[in-house]
Amino acid sequence: MEYENTLKASPYYDETHHEWRRQVRRFVKLEIEPHVQAWDTESGIVPRELFRKAGDLGMYGIGYPEEYGGLGEGFDIFHDMIVMEELHRCGSGGVASALLVHKGGLPPVNALGTHEMKQRVLPDVLSGNSQISVAITEPGAGSDISNLQTRADRDGSDWIINGTKIYITGGMTSRYITTVARTGEGKTGLSIFLVESDADGLSRTPLEKMGMWASDTATLYFENVRVPAGDLIGNEGDGFHGMMLNLNSERLNLAVSANALARVVFVDAVNYARERRTFGKSLSEHQVIRHKFAEMARRINATQAYIEQNAWRVQQGERIAADAALCKVQATKTLEYCAREAAHVLGGASVIRGNHIERIYREARIFAIAGGAEEILRDLAVRQMGI
Repeated sequence: MEYENTLKASPYYDETHHEWRRQVRRFVKLEIEPHVQAWDTESGIVPRELFRKAGDLGMYGIGYPEEYGGLGEGFDIFHDMIVMEELHRCGSGGVASALLVHKGGLPPVNALGTHEMKQRVLPDVLSGNSQISVAITEPGAGSDISNLQTRADRDGSDWIINGTKIYITGGMTSRYITTVARTGEGKTGLSIFLVESDADGLSRTPLEKMGMWASDTATLYFENVRVPAGDLIGNEGDGFHGMMLNLNSERLNLAVSANALARVVFVDAVNYARERRTFGKSLSEHQVIRHKFAEMARRINATQAYIEQNAWRVQQGERIAADAALCKVQATKTLEYCAREAAHVLGGASVIRGNHIERIYREARIFAIAGGAEEILRDLAVRQMGI
């Protein structure tokens, strides 16, 4: 069984999408798959040259204006989803997370930044030459954005930032940090700043994780970090609104990624079961195993349909806060189920380093937490539904 053979025909895709998928698939097969094992180790790192090659292909430009290095017209949300799906075909959420780290920090710059800021940052990131991270989470706040304590105080024509950010994806390797800091009280007292990683007073320490090793994670310490007034993203006090603009797309992106990895472990488990013989027949001929595959396929296909429906609604201009949250929960629970069942199919082989299922099983829990834990998102969805 091949990954692409499990993809269902969909009315949302035309020939431009199919051709784009073929291009991205070739890139992944040639430039990523042979190196995944070397990059996705506790001391591994995705080389900067790969980012540049991805930028040359146009993988970062979807949704960004041509004047800043984007692809402009002719590309839509489904082209972008294809990039995420195909990058996860390599069987490493860590490699894909490293390559897609800009999806958290760049949208606020594009949506709210000045022309000067966009000219400085967007071409640099979209070309793959540099990367950008988003710094929201703090040790005492977690998913509670309204409880953030990192402060930015005005000092003449500059801002002075003090505080700590934790669990920052790409925090060790990003040149730019889109940083949320408190400039007042309550939700209207949050602002967003563009901070360069070499700023005086900014220090970074790496965090060791259970998975996604190829994607670095860091704690950031801001000690009197001076930021020019022109590097305020949007207006003072608009930080909560600015982050909300991106959270729905972040959750939908996580859903796409999680479901793609669920498809990877499904395909690997099926292929293993067809070759492995137990008690005189292939493992795939045992009814209990066949039921596992039926349930995995059911969940993956249902999740894919939910993702595509939500993507179409976003393309129509709808706000989908409740469904973006629930879709992310649906996808991460699908991933955890499929990773667990695939590991059972492989048995002892599933715990040996170097195979997709072992790696993805460790990464599944990270997906369940990133972008808002499942409990937080379910409660958010209910509130958005007016219940």
